[in-house]
Amino acid sequence: MWPLAAVLALPILEIALFVTIGGAIGLLATLLVIFGTAALGIVLLRRQGVEMQAALQMPRRMDPLALMADGAVVSLAAGLLILPGFFTDTLGLLLLIPPLRRALIRRLGRNVQVRTTTWRGPMTDDRPIEGDYHEVDPAPRDPLAPPTRPPGTSGWTRH
Repeated sequence: MWPLAAVLALPILEIALFVTIGGAIGLLATLLVIFGTAALGIVLLRRQGVEMQAALQMPRRMDPLALMADGAVVSLAAGLLILPGFFTDTLGLLLLIPPLRRALIRRLGRNVQVRTTTWRGPMTDDRPIEGDYHEVDPAPRDPLAPPTRPPGTSGWTRH
């Protein structure tokens, strides 16, 4: 029940903050802050994708799950910055602070269970594997065109 209340309370909180902060700093400054943080979020989100791809390709001795968790939290922060509102912008900026981000990852990581599977290798017996097959014409053809026969065939087939 409380997640529904939080979802309903978020727009009310954002509107209240818009009115309060907008009254204090003015309309133009409010719009500059909102559009500026949205632009920052877009830049962070684009950069995060490139950095994550490069980090996972580098031969480091780091845990890839830690890199992915850090990237996920930065992506969440970027998403919060893109959303219009002072509360979501504040949460997004807080998630960009590395010690807070690592603390959140550690806290959430306590609830994560990692399971691994092992590969047992190929089958060792020599039993045949039964199956059916059919030949597929490798050349693409128009699906609306009538079927064609290879040259020299009468159209009758043996089964």
